Amino acid sequence: MTLSDLGERVGRAPSQLSLLENGRREPKLSLLQSLAHALDVPVEELLRRQPPSRRAQLEISLEEAQRDPLYKTLGLSHLKVSKRMPNEVIEHILALYGELRRSRTKPTASPEEARKANAALRQQMHERGNYFGEIEQVAAQTLDAIGYRGGAVSQGMLMQLVHHFGFDLQYVQDLPRSVRSITDQRHRRIYLEREQLGMHTPRTILLQTLGHIALDHDVPRDFADFLRQRVEANYFGAAMLMPERAVVPYLQEAKQARELSVEDLADVFSVSYEMAAHRFTNVATHHLDLHLHFTKNDENGTIYKAYANDGLLFPQDEDGAIEGQRMCREWAGRHVFGAADRFSVYYQYTDTSKGTYWCLSHIDPSHERDFAITLGVKFEDSRWFRGRETTNRVKSGCPDGDCCQRPPKELAERWEGMAWPSARAHSHVLSVLPPGAFPGVDEADVYAFLDRHAAG
Repeated sequence: MTLSDLGERVGRAPSQLSLLENGRREPKLSLLQSLAHALDVPVEELLRRQPPSRRAQLEISLEEAQRDPLYKTLGLSHLKVSKRMPNEVIEHILALYGELRRSRTKPTASPEEARKANAALRQQMHERGNYFGEIEQVAAQTLDAIGYRGGAVSQGMLMQLVHHFGFDLQYVQDLPRSVRSITDQRHRRIYLEREQLGMHTPRTILLQTLGHIALDHDVPRDFADFLRQRVEANYFGAAMLMPERAVVPYLQEAKQARELSVEDLADVFSVSYEMAAHRFTNVATHHLDLHLHFTKNDENGTIYKAYANDGLLFPQDEDGAIEGQRMCREWAGRHVFGAADRFSVYYQYTDTSKGTYWCLSHIDPSHERDFAITLGVKFEDSRWFRGRETTNRVKSGCPDGDCCQRPPKELAERWEGMAWPSARAHSHVLSVLPPGAFPGVDEADVYAFLDRHAAG
């Protein structure tokens, strides 16, 4: 049956039906009923996610493959599948296409290129104030679909979300160590462990996994695409746990009372301190007219995450990469580890070449190591935050000058040439990034895991 034939039966133009066929428009229920009647099938048949047969699955996969820009670079004319074409021929074409994607989607092989990709992504986040309106909209629509009315997202709502996307959730003990979750797209199952990984609680990981589905992510084309997808999925997870409609009025009220605090935000929405601070950066500029910076570092000062749109200068390499650089000894993220009560919030003013900044810093413990999570603003914006009355004040010359690059003059004169430290060998700096579309993931372990659980 051609689209024209079907269009005559349901009273629609072939062009309108083509939009439905290509997934570019959602049909109304009335049209679905008309289509089901014209095709002599139940409405449920049209709504079923799984193709009705192996042949249909192959034809759909081939059609989707030919729409891929990567496939089009081959310069081949569009292949129209006829009834006479054997399944084996389509399977061969799809296998070759799969190998083409695999060969083209390996991530960058050098850490330098990975750092460049990360720096470029951070610049994009800076330009938009770390606010992703389109993801906020997807999260809001998803919450509406499960009847969210306010407050923290409950475990029951999480299970509704899983079913909303057409999946089942299974907790297991044998998840490969290289992954946080595995999604079985054939049997529509999501596998998780109940293990707590710092800010990555089981429910956080679940929502980040659902984020890839909600945002229609495909296999990453390269490492930059992999990073972008992770940022978007993490953003979606935070937007679900701390919905914009709930978190913005809460923070606006706290700002008006001059009582902004990350710890209260974490308590109210039952999330980790790191996630609360991260979410604060999403809404602060767009909704609160606050420019700020965020860092995550270990006790040695190594920066793991960083973001700023308030003019603060981070140490960076020649490619603009911040992650992996050493944080100034005078910044709050370093001083918090020496505080008398290292697990309470530490507040500090820091004088820099770019002006004075106020920061709050908190140690977020994990089973691997402790990290300091820091959120800061310019001096004039500290008036909106709890802890602004602190008397802790230091001066930093970083990243310019010799603030942290050399020891104090008296120490250097006393010990220079008399010390020979035995350095820890960091062999990871010599390694290239792991191959594969999902760096560091052992595909053999993943496929073996799915095989073990496929019959479950």
